[in-house]
Amino acid sequence: MTSFDTSPTLSAWRALLALAVVFVLLATTGWTAIRRHQGGSDLRTASFAAWARGGIDGIELPEAGSAPGRLARFFAGLTASQRARLADRYPLVVGNLNGAPLTLRYRANRLSLVRAHAVERERMHDRRLTPAGRQTAGRRMHRFRSLTGEGRQILAFDPVGSGRVAEVFGDLGRAERVSVVVPGVDTNVVNFERTRRTYTAPVGMAKSLYAAERAAAPGTRTAVIAWADYTSPVGVGMDAALGRLAGEGSRRLDSLVRALPGDAQVSLFCHSYGSVVCGLAASALPPRVADIAVAGSPGMRVESAQQLGTGARVWATRDRDDWIQDVPYLEVGGLGHGADPVTPEFGARVFSASGAVGHTGYFEPGTESLSNFAGIGVGSYSTISCAGGDGACRSGISGAEAN
Repeated sequence: MTSFDTSPTLSAWRALLALAVVFVLLATTGWTAIRRHQGGSDLRTASFAAWARGGIDGIELPEAGSAPGRLARFFAGLTASQRARLADRYPLVVGNLNGAPLTLRYRANRLSLVRAHAVERERMHDRRLTPAGRQTAGRRMHRFRSLTGEGRQILAFDPVGSGRVAEVFGDLGRAERVSVVVPGVDTNVVNFERTRRTYTAPVGMAKSLYAAERAAAPGTRTAVIAWADYTSPVGVGMDAALGRLAGEGSRRLDSLVRALPGDAQVSLFCHSYGSVVCGLAASALPPRVADIAVAGSPGMRVESAQQLGTGARVWATRDRDDWIQDVPYLEVGGLGHGADPVTPEFGARVFSASGAVGHTGYFEPGTESLSNFAGIGVGSYSTISCAGGDGACRSGISGAEAN
């Protein structure tokens, strides 16, 4: 009789090999989509260097990487004129400081977008670039112009590389409930919003959720943030199978939440690789984060919801047509993202995604996934439809919480 080595070490290596093969196949058969724009970082570097050397009326400027509370106290001690001068002088810095006043960040980011638009307009006609490079410059130019539109509230903006951006819908300063949409792979400044397939992009997701929340609770002041302020993987390749970029994103997400004004409860809606970001951030997030909901998740870097180390309610959903279910749910040697959040063993509250189609359909109007997101976002837990058609996902939520 032939004997087979079933040692844990061999099993782990077999699992690792299987996972690697799946990701290589995905990465080479059409899932790798958008290449990063290799824009120079000279402007950003110069801006932060100038801030580090600068001051305002003899007042030394705090380090740009200071904690949100430290930055909030600094700006509170300035006059309105001093704050405005700083935004005009260092827009790329002020617009990205968690702790700076919201309206000041909106002002600073608008200035940065205008300047970035001018840079890309020149690049469109730069014959030193390849035709593809000039085309990318044109796409970025049009996106930057769109982001400066009337009434847009850009909370963060960085044009370097593929770019990072975040936008607010609603009055964030007065909100009673705040929702943050955390998107997944291939998120950059160009596809931050889309005209076609609107609800597959962060802006479309956030606007759809904002409208659904207002319909679900007209008397509740809500705000939704389309948060693409982290560097996401390009395509479903090795970066998407690892946790490095998610780790960096998790720290940025934590900083965002800690800088939010007021004391409104916060809900995170994490799609695809965004759920890896949320999973790594979970244990450090402040108590105001009441709910973490993941959709189309490849895993949250843990084996159970309990291991997330958060007091927030953990929700999960996946529609039956989502290809993400074919990715191995395991983690070996840093490759892969752990257990499947929609399985009973994981311990999340699994809700219905009926009506959603494919990996990017969860925020489409008319889907149960969107209406359930809205119920979570406004704290109307009694309205949430569970995946099993019963009330299992609502168990243990008190009457006061369910209203």
